[in-house]
Amino acid sequence: MLRAWISELTALMNPPGPMMNELLAIGHPEVMAERRRWLASLAEERRLSEKTVDAYERDTRQFLTFLTGHLAGPPRLSDIRALRPADLRGFLAQRRKGGAGARTLGRGLAGLRSFLRYLERNGLANAAGAGAVRSPKQPKSLPKALTDREALKVVTADAQLAEEPWIAARNAAVLTLLYGCGLRIAEALDLTPADFSGPVTSLRVTGKGGKTRIVPMIAAAAEAVETYRKLCPYHIEPEEPIFRGARGAKLQPAIIQREMQKLRAALGLPDSATPHALRHSFATHLLAGGGDLRTIQELLGHASLSTTQVYTGVDSARLLEIYDRAHPRA
Repeated sequence: MLRAWISELTALMNPPGPMMNELLAIGHPEVMAERRRWLASLAEERRLSEKTVDAYERDTRQFLTFLTGHLAGPPRLSDIRALRPADLRGFLAQRRKGGAGARTLGRGLAGLRSFLRYLERNGLANAAGAGAVRSPKQPKSLPKALTDREALKVVTADAQLAEEPWIAARNAAVLTLLYGCGLRIAEALDLTPADFSGPVTSLRVTGKGGKTRIVPMIAAAAEAVETYRKLCPYHIEPEEPIFRGARGAKLQPAIIQREMQKLRAALGLPDSATPHALRHSFATHLLAGGGDLRTIQELLGHASLSTTQVYTGVDSARLLEIYDRAHPRA
């Protein structure tokens, strides 16, 4: 009986999320009413996930609490209309001081912009102030490189899960190009039979911004593509995309991404094992084997060496060492 009473008392003292959030949020009733309608529209009309709606609820609650202190009273719709970029920056600065990271601040600003746009659509506020505030610069995140053994497991024909032999060979060929040649998935899927005419020792790849680079073609990748070509049931013209979907249309990246997802589950690989992680593994393993950073930059098609530095996780000391060894005037 005592335990049941304590449990009931605890429930009364700690009501579920939305009720508790409304009690803690500080704002004029007219603002709070519009906020409730906005949150309902996110869930019902835009069908955002429950986690996203909860995050936006929390972010706007924190902002209204900030405004209450900033304005020395609960904010009204007239106060929301009068918001300046400096007010929003002040809120972000306070959150940053409290330990919030760039991702949290970026999401919080996105939630505030959504709320202000909702009010603007209903003629209750102006969202221009929020649009004038830049989102915090997000830290560059990269897929974690696979180990060499994991990468080799993924690209072998025997590991592929497709029942059709030609589709299994196709998947193996694409994945081998990502890991063996460091291609982006879109670059691999844009290749044509003409790129593989005659003895192939290198590939001419068109990357971002239409920039072309030459990438060495390792024997394993050449063999994987040749195996696919022999098994593919479709006739493909020399200048058409070489990799085809099950019905003969150009292969789409989402199909390879789904196949990689299946491989992760079958091989017990981490969630970070994505098609792009194979390209990242290509660069990481080359560097670990003594590869020159400048050469790896050219193979990846990076416009800047600093991009390759971040991409491969090279620290400044290692970068200076490479410069000292390779630069003609070092």
